[in-house]
Amino acid sequence: MKVYSGSEIRNVALVGHNDTGKTTLISQLLFNSGATTRMGRIEDGTTTTDFDQDEIDRKHSISTAIAYVEWKNSKINLIDTPGFGIFLMEAKSAMRVADSAAVVVSGVTGVEVSTEKVWKFAEEFALPRIIIVNKMDRERASAARTVESLQKRFGKSVVAIQMPMGEEKDFSGVIDLVSMKAYHYSSDGSGKFDLTDIPAEYAAEAADMREKLIEKVAEGDDTLMERFFEQGGLSQEELLDGLRREVLHHEIYPLLFCASSHNIGGHAILDAFVAILPSADQALTLEGKDRKGEPITFERRAEAFPSALIFKTFSDPFSGRVSLFRVFSGTLKSDSSYWNNSRDHEERIGKLQLLQGKQQIAVSELRAGDIGAVAKLKDVHTGDTLGSKDHPILLTHISYPEAAIAFAIEPKARGDEDKISSALMRIMEEDPTIKFGRDERTKEVLISGQGQLHVEVVVAKLKKKYGVDVILHPPKVPYRETITRSADAHGRHKKQSGGHGQFADCKIKIEPLPRGSDFEFVDEIFGGSIPRGFIPAVEKGIQDARMHGFLAGFPVVDFRVRLIDGQYHDVDSSEMAFKIAGSLAFREGMANARPTILEPMMHVDVNAPTEYIGDLMGDLTSRRGKMDGIDSEEESQVIHARVPMSEMLTYGSTLRSITQGRGAFHMEFSHYEEVPRGLQEKIIAEAKKGHPEQAAH
Repeated sequence: MKVYSGSEIRNVALVGHNDTGKTTLISQLLFNSGATTRMGRIEDGTTTTDFDQDEIDRKHSISTAIAYVEWKNSKINLIDTPGFGIFLMEAKSAMRVADSAAVVVSGVTGVEVSTEKVWKFAEEFALPRIIIVNKMDRERASAARTVESLQKRFGKSVVAIQMPMGEEKDFSGVIDLVSMKAYHYSSDGSGKFDLTDIPAEYAAEAADMREKLIEKVAEGDDTLMERFFEQGGLSQEELLDGLRREVLHHEIYPLLFCASSHNIGGHAILDAFVAILPSADQALTLEGKDRKGEPITFERRAEAFPSALIFKTFSDPFSGRVSLFRVFSGTLKSDSSYWNNSRDHEERIGKLQLLQGKQQIAVSELRAGDIGAVAKLKDVHTGDTLGSKDHPILLTHISYPEAAIAFAIEPKARGDEDKISSALMRIMEEDPTIKFGRDERTKEVLISGQGQLHVEVVVAKLKKKYGVDVILHPPKVPYRETITRSADAHGRHKKQSGGHGQFADCKIKIEPLPRGSDFEFVDEIFGGSIPRGFIPAVEKGIQDARMHGFLAGFPVVDFRVRLIDGQYHDVDSSEMAFKIAGSLAFREGMANARPTILEPMMHVDVNAPTEYIGDLMGDLTSRRGKMDGIDSEEESQVIHARVPMSEMLTYGSTLRSITQGRGAFHMEFSHYEEVPRGLQEKIIAEAKKGHPEQAAH
């Protein structure tokens, strides 16, 4: 296979809400380009980029996958991403290594919750965007309504460069407003088309839309504006050059139309990717950091020193652990050694590969701008930078959100505890938003993720991939405890048991801090009332005690402890004695500082048809939700609310029931708030029941 340079490469992340047809669109583009001999279908599990068994069973994407096409002397790396809210960090990670984003929306539903999320990611990475309206062949599809929805959310920079011919079952092709030619597609799904002049019934509307496109392009360039006024228009070449520039500068977001399931519109999309979207070397310089964290810039050229970012890891049954990377500068060669700048050690890499879904194609080298994979690296993880020891560049990766929900798991078979740990470590390499660990208070193994479905996917993977069957217990809400006023406290530990005794005495002041402050310890000892060597022991005692809680066994947060005085004994004092004294002072302080319980509040976006909004708002209110507002769409609305996590654990099934499966929601952690006093009593009672040794003092 030809080795491509950055100017010939397009890295395009296909992003958008779930069920907009991103995976099917990629299958269409692969088939239209000749990269595959048949067009895969979600329905029968034959798409190229949804190859994991969970994805096939669930009929939607869970992980990022890579495929590529060769089209008009260019290589287009297509990055397929999930659209479900709980898997959107996969999309964000993919967009970190892309040069542009193709935002896919449904011609039926228009802009949805995840559409806005990925749009914000694109803005964060300053990615040029192209918008593809898919499913134009579906019942209730409407180009006008969808364009209105897009322009309402993303502004008048959303400009059509195509015009659909027909809608719903009559959708038969597209009119290219740049070339003013019509693509008439066969109705048999083969992708065959005739390129013709514009049919008479569309001519006037197409001419009007082209005029608006030319005006928008000319606005961004004084020279083009002069020619537009002088000539009354622009040539096709001038229009294309101007369009390319405006897309690069985020002044225009071109809009195209297709119907992936009937293979309509794919060729024009491939043409647009090559002609309009930026190449991988469009920006000649790149920003990174040195080992001290200082920002530096360097060149993207293939002749420069090598640097590559590992942006995803997955487990393959044949190849083992596979690392996906983007080459940002220089050239990576197979069977060579590179320096892991993130972990400061040398890493030997074997055969470099291109990915066509799960198919791995060996190549000798990959140049700056390309995306590839390599298997069985020893100590390389997602977010690491591979490169040159002489140029210790660190490329920044994304930060992953905190887990939103936690479940306790236990193996069905005795003796599988070690297998669970080993399997979950490998799953965490693939998905950094999954966390697991042992709760020291309950001794349970906890698995945390972005939502219940997220955790269920992991449980299914444990069984299918690693042969570990587990029981999933109801999720644990990560309550916290805090104080609401200041208090003085005294901790004194004195014990005589023959020989050396134990003695430590400390006085503290405990004070509330703002939400999110966690814990602060201030040493205000003067005059040696407590020797310097014992002060860390006081803090350790308080730290240990606060992690076990006071009211109901939950960690105590958002408070400051000032150590103000104390006493010691030359012989009987020890670190252990002062640790105990610190914990005693903490408990006395908590008793006098009016302790309370905090609960995690979630920011919730619920998208549903207008007729269900009243019922949904009533339901959220019954869950102690606080409404932040509603955004209206043509046929749907988005409710924004803040709701306690404890009230949202089973929300998915309720939403499906209320909206007959037509609603969707996204939930992420917002902040902690005080639990109402009446509910606190129930939480404390449950804690006493389950852990009597940690009952309130």
